[in-house]
Amino acid sequence: MNPQILKALLRKEITLMRRNPIIPKIILVMPLMVMLFIPLVANLDVKNVNVAVIDNDHSLLSRRIIVDADAADAITVAAICNSHSEAMDAIENGYADVLLTIPYDYSKKFQENGSVVDIESNGVNATKGMLGARYVAQSVIETLRQWQTENGLSATSSEPSVINRYNPTLDFRNYMIPALMVVLLIIICGFLPALNLVSEKEEGTLDAMNVTPVSRLTFVLSKLIPFWIIGLIVVTVGMLVGWLVYGLIPEGNIGAIYLAAILFSLVMSGLGVSIANQSATMLQSIFVMFAFIMIFQLMSGLFTPIGSMPPWAQAITYAIPPRYFIEIMRAVYLKGATVIELRTQYLILAAFSIILLLIASATYKKRA
Repeated sequence: MNPQILKALLRKEITLMRRNPIIPKIILVMPLMVMLFIPLVANLDVKNVNVAVIDNDHSLLSRRIIVDADAADAITVAAICNSHSEAMDAIENGYADVLLTIPYDYSKKFQENGSVVDIESNGVNATKGMLGARYVAQSVIETLRQWQTENGLSATSSEPSVINRYNPTLDFRNYMIPALMVVLLIIICGFLPALNLVSEKEEGTLDAMNVTPVSRLTFVLSKLIPFWIIGLIVVTVGMLVGWLVYGLIPEGNIGAIYLAAILFSLVMSGLGVSIANQSATMLQSIFVMFAFIMIFQLMSGLFTPIGSMPPWAQAITYAIPPRYFIEIMRAVYLKGATVIELRTQYLILAAFSIILLLIASATYKKRA
């Protein structure tokens, strides 16, 4: 590989990239769009949980439970019902998501043996029902804890202590923002290089390069290095947006993030070039890349936890490179994990990058 030839080709690629009417706009606008809007739209946080209450106790404690629940941020007491059937009608008609039942003589029994309330949720929307029931339970637990403190009562065994590790506020944005950088690198380091190569193939400039003495490795590197650099810049912009807009700062070393970004950039570059080498038209490469992007987003754990997938799908995810990048990003951001602790994920990404880059180099055929 001749460094002078590589330098000249890189200069040519940067010039063409600057003159391209689309690529600079994608590079500038896409990171801001992804990091600013997706955390707001793709948000599984449950708010505005409507609660129907059956107060069979009518005591000071039961009224305190109802008032505190209605004052909680994500909970609204939508109805106070006289019977279970009336409350179920509210749930069936969509007026309530959770049903809270306070038993007869609850205040007296609670002081004696720690009696508990009954909580039922609407399971049609499983996520809202599950989290809504948990919100109501947390509100009741906090009210009972304050009640015991104010009245000099000892804590009962019916009050579990819940500690949320690594994400104390359970803010879904903290879970999503680190993983969203995988979308940026897939587009910048995989999709754009593929389109760039196929466009040159369609314009005929690639044929002119094929008859030159430039080696396959030099040519492939000249196509990929600019996008690798842009990928790191985009990751930096993503981290800055996460910090300035959402206040999310990595708990771990930033170097671990950049190392993962470099390895994943190599992976996506190898995949993009391999697809471009086998594509005759830009439309063909777009369809193939789009298919990979859909698989990567759906099965990498970006939106759906891998543990919630069926066993056969979980087995397939081991062959999905973004899975390991997302695991690294979330572990470094939220847990402060180190490269040593995540060495398995780093080594797997490195293996993917070597395999795909070798495939990309082997599938590029020069014609004499």
